[in-house]
Amino acid sequence: MQDKLMLMIPGPTPVPERVLLAMAAHPIGHRSGDFSAIIGELNDNLKWLHQTKNEVLTLCVSGTGAMEAGIINFLSAGDSVLVGNNGKFGDRWAKMSRKFGLEVEEISAEWGHPLDPEAFRAKLEADTEKKIKAVIITHSETSTGVLNDLETINKHVKAHGEALIIVDAVTSLGAVDLKIDELGLDVVASGSQKGYMIPPGLGFVAVSDKAWKAYETATLPKFYLDLAPYKKANAKNSSPFTPPINLMFALQASLQMMKEEGLENIFARHKRLTQLTRDKVKALGLPLFAPDDCASYAVTAVAPDKHDAEAIRSTMRKKYDIALAGGQDHLKGKIFRIGHLGFMSDRDVLTAIAALEATLKELG
Repeated sequence: MQDKLMLMIPGPTPVPERVLLAMAAHPIGHRSGDFSAIIGELNDNLKWLHQTKNEVLTLCVSGTGAMEAGIINFLSAGDSVLVGNNGKFGDRWAKMSRKFGLEVEEISAEWGHPLDPEAFRAKLEADTEKKIKAVIITHSETSTGVLNDLETINKHVKAHGEALIIVDAVTSLGAVDLKIDELGLDVVASGSQKGYMIPPGLGFVAVSDKAWKAYETATLPKFYLDLAPYKKANAKNSSPFTPPINLMFALQASLQMMKEEGLENIFARHKRLTQLTRDKVKALGLPLFAPDDCASYAVTAVAPDKHDAEAIRSTMRKKYDIALAGGQDHLKGKIFRIGHLGFMSDRDVLTAIAALEATLKELG
């Protein structure tokens, strides 16, 4: 049926009607007093969501752009970094780091398994000369449905004393209780089309005082993604370049909705939907790709051993207008992924599971 598509993927996620209506408003001048007031509200609410007193910088980029900004602003060519790689996005950050001339050492785990914090501890403790300048971690590995143990890895980084911790929180920010200041995270990147409940197009970078100190000596080239002008503009409730005005209207509405729900309720809802999804998939006799003890709160990866994952996705899309995500790289055709992030409720999950059951019956 036309206009009935149901997104059950880890991004873009469904957008509330209230947000869509806000985005449909006529643009206003981005240097006007009215828009400055909106930026001020956004800055305050972004700090609330990120649980930080530091500035959260808003860029006109995707989550990948936010991560690139988080890397190039605080490092120099030749710097040594540790990159956690247990999925598509950890692998992306390793490739990106090499593109910028960083000396990359990867700490890897098989896709579907979490990174081992002890491997980070060993590497960081062995670095007596303090050559490691940053540890780059994907918190919620979207490609496999794994939530990495960021808190423990971060403790080892803090014990090192010198290294920054740079975090891809693209599918964990707004789904997992991520206390940025309490943990002392240095750089945290995220994207608008996930837990923020708005369309793609905005990236966010939270930056610690320690990271800003590293910025002073970082020499990687940057212009549009140079975060210093964003910080300066933020202090004046402005932006260094023309922002996507209507997306920021949407962000204003979505953050207001999130404040109305409250952080504790948001995190509890995502935890409940994760457990509901996993329980129902198990009840259908389908194996889960990631273990229960490291399950992402954003997406559940399913490894159907008796059915082709792409056949399941195709039937769900054609017959029930429900979009599921597929496997990436070597997992294509072997897994499918059910998103339960952002503007999601129990009804959405139960609807998708009922359609999945009918699909399995149809496929024999």
